[in-house]
Amino acid sequence: MRPNALRTFIVTGIALFMVALDNLIVTNALPAIRADLHTGLEGLEWTVNAYTLTFGVLLLPAAAVADRFGRRRLFVAGLAVFTLASAAAALAPGIGTLIAARAVQGAGGAVITPLTLTLLAAAVPPARRGVALAAWSMMSGLGVALGPVVGGAVTEYATWQWIFWLNVPVGAVLLVLAPRFLTESRGAAKRLDLAGTALLTAGLLGVVLGLVRGTSTAGRARRSSPGWSAAAS
Repeated sequence: MRPNALRTFIVTGIALFMVALDNLIVTNALPAIRADLHTGLEGLEWTVNAYTLTFGVLLLPAAAVADRFGRRRLFVAGLAVFTLASAAAALAPGIGTLIAARAVQGAGGAVITPLTLTLLAAAVPPARRGVALAAWSMMSGLGVALGPVVGGAVTEYATWQWIFWLNVPVGAVLLVLAPRFLTESRGAAKRLDLAGTALLTAGLLGVVLGLVRGTSTAGRARRSSPGWSAAAS
């Protein structure tokens, strides 16, 4: 890779790994969160679902906005949102605050994730983009694979708040490096279709919310069944 491409990969790869890790790291901390914040199963479900909902809904709109107004600019904004929301989640005094912080985290992650790929692709020569895409996929897969492992280790040897505190120093370093290491880029010079973007966002909201609520309802029905109760006992 060229020096600029390598610097771009360092920033975007670490950012992608952080977001992918955070998507699953909270899973093993749910019992500790339940005990500490005195919440029920619905609160725990929304601790996960709030992130999934905003992340899934805002992925495409965030990429469209970044193409018009600057990918590096939106990437840095997404990093700032994600980092601050991680600190808010760690400091959450109750389940409502934690769910709200997780929703904001998901929004930040939705901005970061697609831009890691577009920024990297813009910095890499066309002949090397296959290698860059493979490296990008590796960072994403590594974050997903290590999420439950890191979450389990953190909750075993520290408190659940540290699964969110881990993001803060990483995000702070990336916020310093991104303006220096990344080159600004944009997509095709077209006017942003506000009505189309709003309709797309609303449609995605309906689809993702339906999937989230359907999964939650199915899970509650399974837990309330006599067979599940007998197995759990």
